[in-house]
Amino acid sequence: MKLHRTGAIAGIALASLLAISACGSDNTDDTASSSGSSSSANPNCAEGQIAASGSSAQGTAMNAWTTAYAKECGAQINYSPTGSGAGVKDFTAGKVAFAGSDSSLKDDEQPAADARCKTGKAINIPGIATAVAIVFNVNGVDKLALDPATISKIFQGQITTWNDPAIAKTNSGAKLPATAISVVFRSKDSGTTDNFTKFLDAQTPETWKLGTGKGWKGKTGTGAPDSAGVVSALTGKDGSIAYVDAPDAKKNNLKSAGIDTGNGAVEISDDTVGKAIAAATQDFQGNNLKLKLNYGLKDAGAYPAVLVTYEITCEKGLSADQVKLTKGFLSYILSDAGQTAAADAGYSKLPSEVLTKAQAAAAAIA
Repeated sequence: MKLHRTGAIAGIALASLLAISACGSDNTDDTASSSGSSSSANPNCAEGQIAASGSSAQGTAMNAWTTAYAKECGAQINYSPTGSGAGVKDFTAGKVAFAGSDSSLKDDEQPAADARCKTGKAINIPGIATAVAIVFNVNGVDKLALDPATISKIFQGQITTWNDPAIAKTNSGAKLPATAISVVFRSKDSGTTDNFTKFLDAQTPETWKLGTGKGWKGKTGTGAPDSAGVVSALTGKDGSIAYVDAPDAKKNNLKSAGIDTGNGAVEISDDTVGKAIAAATQDFQGNNLKLKLNYGLKDAGAYPAVLVTYEITCEKGLSADQVKLTKGFLSYILSDAGQTAAADAGYSKLPSEVLTKAQAAAAAIA
C-alpha cells in the first residue's frame, strides 16, 4: 500500500517531535522515561539504584535481568549472590530492598521480616523455577543414573566408592571405577541445600537421617561457601559429587546424573522440571505466594529435585527511594521478556497460573 506524500511528511515530522519530547522528559516522574526513547516502551522502567542479595541459584538469571534492565531503563540493581540465608538476613536488617531466596520465608522468619517493613507485611513472590542438579566428576564416566536412596547414602558417607553395587545397579553396563567418592556441600546457609535435603527426606525417609534446612548437617565431605566454590571443588578433584542449581551446571559444562524414582532415569529439561512444578500445591494468601513442592513425586517423566526462587520484599513499607524501582524491576523479571531471558540462561519459566499471581503481587508493591 502506498502512502500519500504529504501524509508521509507529516508522519515524519510527528515522529521527530515525539522523539524530541522523549529526550527532554528525563526529569519527569514518568517511570518509563529514565533512559530515553528505548525505555519509554517499557512500562516497568524506573530510575535510581537499589541493593539486593541472596540466592546464588538465581545468580545467573539476575545477571541477565539486571543487565537487560539497566540497558533498557538506565537504573542500577546491585545484586549480591551471597546465598539465600544471607539474603534473608540482609533484608530483615534493612540492608537491601529485596532478598532472593530458594525457599519462602519460614514461619519463624516472618515476624522479623514483617518488622522490617514497618507499615506492611513481607511477601514472597515466585521469580523463576529450576532444578537441583546432582553433578559429578568421575574420570571415564560421562552418564550416570542414581536412585534417591543411593544419593542419600552417598551424601551421608555410607557409599564411599564409585563401583559400589548400589550405583552399578542403576548403571547397567557402565564401567565404574573404584575411585573414592568425594562429597562437596554448601557450607553456608543455602536455599539449594534446603531444597536438596527436602527432596532426600521426602524420597527416602527411612534412609536420610540429616533432616532438612538451609544449613548442611552432614559430616562427610568438603564444604564450599557458595555455588562458585562448589563448582571449583568439584572440578578440581576426580571422584567428586555435589549439588548445584541447573543453570550453574549448564554454564560450567558439568555432568548431571539422572534421577530414577522407579520409572527409569529422568534428566533435567523444561518438560521434566515443569511436570514437577505443576504438581506443587499453591499456598497463596493475598500477595504472599508460596508453593509447596512435592519433593516425594515419583511420576514418570518428572524430575523431583526442583526449586522455585522467591523475591522477598515489602508489600508496603519500603523507603520512598526503593519502592518504585523494586516494583518496576520485579515486574520486569515476571514479564514475558524477563522470564524468557532467564529461560535462555537455563532456567524454567513459571507456570502461567503462578506467573499471573506473581505479576499481580509485584504490581501491588506500594
